[in-house]
Amino acid sequence: MTEDPASPGEYPDYYDNVTNDNGQPCNNGHTKAFSEVFIPSLYSIVFIIGFIGNGLVVWVLFRCRRKSNMTDVCLFNLALSDLFFLVSLPFWAHAAMADWIFGKFLCHTVTGLYMLGLYGSIFFMVLMTFDRYVIIVHPHNIFSRNRSAKMGVVLASCVWMLSLFAALPNIIFAHVNNETNHSRHCTSNFTEGWKVFSYLELNFLSLVLPLIIMGYCYARIIPTLISIKSQKRHKIVRLILAVVAVYFLFWTPYNVAIFLQFLYLNGYLNTCEWQNGLSMAMQWVETIAFSHCCLNPIIYGFVGEKFRRTVIKVVKEQFPMCFRQCVTFSQQLSERRGSVFSRSTEYSSTHFM
Repeated sequence: MTEDPASPGEYPDYYDNVTNDNGQPCNNGHTKAFSEVFIPSLYSIVFIIGFIGNGLVVWVLFRCRRKSNMTDVCLFNLALSDLFFLVSLPFWAHAAMADWIFGKFLCHTVTGLYMLGLYGSIFFMVLMTFDRYVIIVHPHNIFSRNRSAKMGVVLASCVWMLSLFAALPNIIFAHVNNETNHSRHCTSNFTEGWKVFSYLELNFLSLVLPLIIMGYCYARIIPTLISIKSQKRHKIVRLILAVVAVYFLFWTPYNVAIFLQFLYLNGYLNTCEWQNGLSMAMQWVETIAFSHCCLNPIIYGFVGEKFRRTVIKVVKEQFPMCFRQCVTFSQQLSERRGSVFSRSTEYSSTHFM
C-alpha cells in the first residue's frame, strides 16, 4: 500500500509496506526511524510559528471587523484556513512516532481540518490574486465598485464550500487502519480508482490551477503597475513577485513528489532505491510546503502598512501599560543617546581646539 498524499500521519504504515517490483519487502527501517524524530520536530516548529502568526492576524482583524473591507475578509479567512490546517499537525506528529490513539471520530475530524485548511489556504490566495487583478486592471467595473465586506463574506462562503467539496472524499474515506502488528494509523481507505483521483486532484488544485490563474492575473497586473510612474507601485510589483515566487518555491517540490508517487501507484519507479529516496524526500518537501502557512501572515499581513498600523492600534488598546512602558523606555534610551552624543561632541570640540 502506498502513502495517501493527503494523510501525513501514514508514514509508519507506508514504510512498513514498501515492496520492490519482485514483491519483496524493502529494508526501509532507517527512513522510518528518521521520520519518527524528524516529522514531530519539524511539525512542532511549523505549528508554533504558524499558530502565533495566523492567530495574531485573526485576532486583529476580528477586533477591527466593523471597518473591514473585502481584502480584510479574505485575509481573515486565509489565516483561519491556515489555523485549521495547523491544528491537525500535532496529531500527525504524534502518529509519526506512535500509533493513532485518538479514535475514529477524531480521525475523520483531523483529516477534515487538514484537507479543509489545505484547500482553503490555496483557494483564498487565488481569490486575493483575482481581487488584485480586478481592482488594478479593471478598476471601473461593477466588482471593483462593490468590494464591500458583505461581498467578501459571500465570496468567502463560496470558497469554504468549494474547499469542503474538494476535501470531502478524504473525510468520507478516513478510517483507523489496524495492522497485523497491532499498529493503528489514521488513513484514507481509498479504492484504486479513488486513490488515483486523489493524487491528480491534489496536483491540479494545489499547483496547476493556481499556476494558471495566478500566472494570468499577475501577467496582466505587473505591466499595468509598471506603466504607472510611482515608487509605491514599484514596491507593489516587487511584493507581488515575492508572493508568487514564494508560493511556487514552497509547493512545487511537494507536488513533484506527489506526482512521482502517482507514477509508483501505476507501476513505474517500483524499486527499493526509488522508494527509499522518495520516502526520505517526501518528508522534506512536505514540511517545506506546510511551512508556507507560517509565511502567509508576513506576506499578506505584516508587509501591508495598513495592517501594521492596525496591529499597533490594537496592541495600544489591549496592553496600554505595556505599550507606555515600551514608549517610556524608548524615550529614555533616546535621551541617553542624545546625552552621550552631546558629551562626545563637547569632548571633541575641546580636544581639537
